[in-house]
Amino acid sequence: MTISDALDHQITPWYGHRWPWLLMLGPFTVVVAGLVTMWVSFSGADALVVDDYYKQGKAINQDLRRDRVAATLGLAFSLRYDPAAGILKGQMRGLTNSSPLTLMLIHPTVPLKDKRIIVKPGSQGEFSVALPMLERARWQVQIEDTARSWRLQGDWRWPQENTVNISALQH
Repeated sequence: MTISDALDHQITPWYGHRWPWLLMLGPFTVVVAGLVTMWVSFSGADALVVDDYYKQGKAINQDLRRDRVAATLGLAFSLRYDPAAGILKGQMRGLTNSSPLTLMLIHPTVPLKDKRIIVKPGSQGEFSVALPMLERARWQVQIEDTARSWRLQGDWRWPQENTVNISALQH
């Protein structure tokens, strides 16, 4: 081989070959996937995590006391939703007065979708309020007096169930 033959044959640099790029594709893909995972984890708030477990535990005991008061009073509650009319009708049984009540529809995962409605029952405990279309979900329904001395709560699978009946359990 002569010097002129060696000058005619050019050596290509490393980036001119496909094998280094193919070998770098795997680690590059892992880095991109890691960045996407970090973005997903930091972009959404975790609404289901509680910061103070002790305080939450004390609140649960208070809520259980309120459930026992509702059972002692023999309270029961029924709720019916008419989506075509946008009307939520309910009836509270076992109350001796017609003071305002707080009705809460609690979304299972997104606190911003929770609905808090103040209702004024009539003489027979019935009430009716306007309510726009509800999102399909398994709502937590909670009703209590304004003094928060008792409460009733239960699940409502909307739209599979148009009505929900909740009664206080005797312990």
